[in-house]
Amino acid sequence: MISDYLSPLWISLKTVLLTTVITFILGIAAARWMSRYTGKLKPFIDGAFILPLVLPPTVVGFGLLLLLGKHGWIGHPLSLIGTTIVFSWPATVISAAVMAFPLMYMTTRGAFEQVDTNVEDAARTLGASEWRVLYSVTLPMAWPGVAAGTILSFARSLGEFGATLMLAGNIPGKTTTIPVAIYFAIQAGDMKQAVYLMAIVLCIAFVSLAALAYLKKPKARMRSLPGNLVPNDLLYTTGKKDKTA
Repeated sequence: MISDYLSPLWISLKTVLLTTVITFILGIAAARWMSRYTGKLKPFIDGAFILPLVLPPTVVGFGLLLLLGKHGWIGHPLSLIGTTIVFSWPATVISAAVMAFPLMYMTTRGAFEQVDTNVEDAARTLGASEWRVLYSVTLPMAWPGVAAGTILSFARSLGEFGATLMLAGNIPGKTTTIPVAIYFAIQAGDMKQAVYLMAIVLCIAFVSLAALAYLKKPKARMRSLPGNLVPNDLLYTTGKKDKTA
């Protein structure tokens, strides 16, 4: 049936899109903080952020299950108000976000660390707030790395299997993503469905990698050249303030 293909595709797409938004916001926030943080705990915090990348997905999924289950630190208080995360669609998002976050964080942090702090200081002397320095100076200069991290986290969340199976399970029409559907299709001997779903994943992954390769071209890094160190709108608005004063 066509629903056997569309249902996992739809669940995967909405999971991946929401996961990408979450990792984009959290990854930028964490990378921005860690690129400026110089405390003694930096290696430990950095290791905690990257830990899901080096652990087996099933271990991460089991950890999330212990944390979000009915007797977990987070799951128990939620169960008291009638909310259950385990074996629900939000569980697929949480699993994918935890597994994809390290890629977004590492790539974005590396991009932020390459930004010349003198340029950011120059923007501050022109009266820009920290928020404006971030979106007017830092993000444009680090954008190729940020975009690459976004694409990598998108692709990683699309292929997430182990943690998702542990935390969300395999509930058709609810938590069955494409990787989970492929696994159980093979288990059931339905090779046709497995091949079709595999083709869908390959197409999406290929487009993602092609976009990543495009961002690596020199023209994709034009925003980080010295000619664009301080945005024109910042100079314009600051100059306007000075004239008004």
